[in-house]
Amino acid sequence: MSGLFPTTHWSVVLAGADSGNPESRQALEVLCRQYWYPVYAHARFLGHDPDRAQDLTQGFFTYLLEKHALKVADPQLGRFRAFLKGTFAHFVANEQRMARVQKRGGGKPDLKFDLDTAESRYSLEPVETCTPEQSFERTWARTLLGRSLDRLAAEMEAEGAAARFKRLEPFLTGKPEGPSYREIGRELGISEGAVKGAVHRMRRRFGRVLRDEVAQTVRDPEHVDDELRHLFAVLDT
Repeated sequence: MSGLFPTTHWSVVLAGADSGNPESRQALEVLCRQYWYPVYAHARFLGHDPDRAQDLTQGFFTYLLEKHALKVADPQLGRFRAFLKGTFAHFVANEQRMARVQKRGGGKPDLKFDLDTAESRYSLEPVETCTPEQSFERTWARTLLGRSLDRLAAEMEAEGAAARFKRLEPFLTGKPEGPSYREIGRELGISEGAVKGAVHRMRRRFGRVLRDEVAQTVRDPEHVDDELRHLFAVLDT
């Protein structure tokens, strides 16, 4: 890397794509583990049954990890989200290539996804009245937000604040339905003002975690703000 910007998972992937750098593969594996679900959900939205969606998801990531697709990745796109969506569309349409991937590795990548829970997770998705592309974008956004919440929850649990996170989490992503600040304060043994302060700090902390998660999926950290705006825009539509 040039040193102009901090390295991120996606920038490491792009930097090492042509050379086959082991660090590039490792960074790609991290992104694949984190963002396989939007690909599975997209396949299901396109009308594939669960078994076929699993095969497509596994075959697609085998294809990525063998670095055939990365050699033609356009660094100017800058976003793993855009690369994933466009490359998967090409992969699904190319039946001959799909057949070759299945023969090479049986459609099973050299990393594990929690595909056993994929369909139960998909069944909880809201009914989408939109295009496949819009559905992918929304699933991506929800997945990224979910990862950020899980990360914050793990951090607070390690600090002994799991109960506080559980009670205050609804205030992070929207207007909560349930107990008021005062009622939560009584549950936690703190004042109403302390609850408001805790929510404010958690929101700021969640924002930092979310920003870091987004940064891992763009080539240039200067694109993080644009990607965040896109994230919230697709969730609002």
